[in-house]
Amino acid sequence: MPDPGSDEVMVRTLHSGVSRGTETLVFQGRVPENQWATMRAPFQAGDFPAPVKYGYLNVGVVEAGPAHLLGRTVFCLFPHQTRYVVPVASVTVVPDGVPAARAVLTGTVETAVNAIWDAAPQLGDRISVVGGGMVGSSVAAVLAGYPGADVQLVDADPARRAVADALGVDFALPEHAREERDLVIHASASPAGLSRSLELLRTEGTVVELSWYGDREVPLRLGEGFHSRRLTIRSSQVGGIAPQRGRSYAERLGLALRLLRDDRFDALITGRSGFAELPALLPRLSDGSLPALCHVIDYPDGN
Repeated sequence: MPDPGSDEVMVRTLHSGVSRGTETLVFQGRVPENQWATMRAPFQAGDFPAPVKYGYLNVGVVEAGPAHLLGRTVFCLFPHQTRYVVPVASVTVVPDGVPAARAVLTGTVETAVNAIWDAAPQLGDRISVVGGGMVGSSVAAVLAGYPGADVQLVDADPARRAVADALGVDFALPEHAREERDLVIHASASPAGLSRSLELLRTEGTVVELSWYGDREVPLRLGEGFHSRRLTIRSSQVGGIAPQRGRSYAERLGLALRLLRDDRFDALITGRSGFAELPALLPRLSDGSLPALCHVIDYPDGN
């Protein structure tokens, strides 16, 4: 480990989180070559397709650096690693009231915040979130507090009902989901989920597409009511903030951390393992034999 410079900190990791959707695609070598530059993690080592050191949900304690940060718990977009040195500007202090393990959700909640900014819901909107994974559930959790909104989480897995209950939103299987929705945020990463999202919309409704499919082709039937009902599909990606928002990345990250004071987000942490278990754990998360939303990695000497 290098000694930190005057504008750097050394962080000892307490917990990291496996971002199951994106990290599974990376683990399987399914990042398309034309997206290699776009999909680089901020502190990635190596190049796609492999070998790479990848990850971006890291919470640790500052062991060396400026006096005002010593001993503080911080979030950083760093891979799974026990200690690391980064610029001071790359860490964000975790606010009081946010447990360190819950703070690994910061990057995912930040994605949810960005999606909701892109969606721009109106007071009293009828909103469905299709896909109850880590990102979709985070979107539903944030929207649950939106004034007057009718929010329903839709997923093909009946077990997601328990997550929806914990978040305080309604739940439905795709075939029973409410229709005539003003807005649908899609996060199932499946063509069937995107098709169903379009079916749920009212005339002139909008689907905000959060799923990232890697190198998969996505067939979509647009020859039926798509044009006559004047539907819209809009992409949302955490790598950019809509200019009309007038917000910085630091402001978005800070907002995500403040939202995590809400203990309902604990419902998104569905498993924990030790750092040494990662080589055996990642294949199981990747092939689906270990179902999970956010799987937290606990580090030696962590809290």
